[in-house]
Amino acid sequence: MPTTDTWTRVVIDTAAERPDPDLLRQLAHGESAVVVLRNLLPAEAFADNLTRVGKLFANASTTSYANGALTTIGPYLAKYLNDLDGYFQAADEARNMLDSADFDLAGQVRTGLKNALGLDAVSVAQEPDGRDYAASVVRIHADGVRNPLHNDNIMRDARGTGIALTGLAYQLSCVVCLQECDEGGELRMYRKPWQPADETYKIQGGLGYDETVVEGHPCHEFKPQTGDVYLINPTQYHSIERVTGTDRLTMGFFMGFADESLNSAVVWG
Repeated sequence: MPTTDTWTRVVIDTAAERPDPDLLRQLAHGESAVVVLRNLLPAEAFADNLTRVGKLFANASTTSYANGALTTIGPYLAKYLNDLDGYFQAADEARNMLDSADFDLAGQVRTGLKNALGLDAVSVAQEPDGRDYAASVVRIHADGVRNPLHNDNIMRDARGTGIALTGLAYQLSCVVCLQECDEGGELRMYRKPWQPADETYKIQGGLGYDETVVEGHPCHEFKPQTGDVYLINPTQYHSIERVTGTDRLTMGFFMGFADESLNSAVVWG
């Protein structure tokens, strides 16, 4: 898949340079495909947390669709939009489970992002009634698994539910590569945000959208390496190509911003 000169990734070695304060704005406005932050945490933080989360694989759950499946440790909000009480209960259970394994990568990454990007705050989202969202989701892409073309937009998808996240102005996504796969597993980012007319391309009973919805739009392909922390704008179409060999293991969370300043984020899984 070709990479266009104007739709590409920005790679920052956070141990050697300070990221441009404009990076988040560029992502939020669809001007960059991927922002990769290397050396955000010490290498041992990734290795230690990979070992810890490995003990929890028996607790992973798989949701099957007509054209794919999602295997996760911890709940993801999009699955529970018709059962929000169930989501918050699952979020509490996942928090206790991850704490029992001393899996603290999400907190370390939030602190790293706050410091590297000069943000005022990066905190776990909370409802006005005090219920906490899940802090992260661990995704397991096993041999042969592909994540079909899709986009994520909580302001659109949760409209009418009354949850606080629908009032956000921007949504980004942070992904941490805990283990890279042998082959495949590339992230493909398309320079095309979702529009209402795109619903004619929605795969009924399945995940995501027919590939024709992004025909003619610039695409950037990125294969993450173990230890990479990268940010994308998930409201743009994206997919994860078929994994071969070793599992592709990532931890991720969405980041929401209330206004154009992009100086304070809430996160959720």
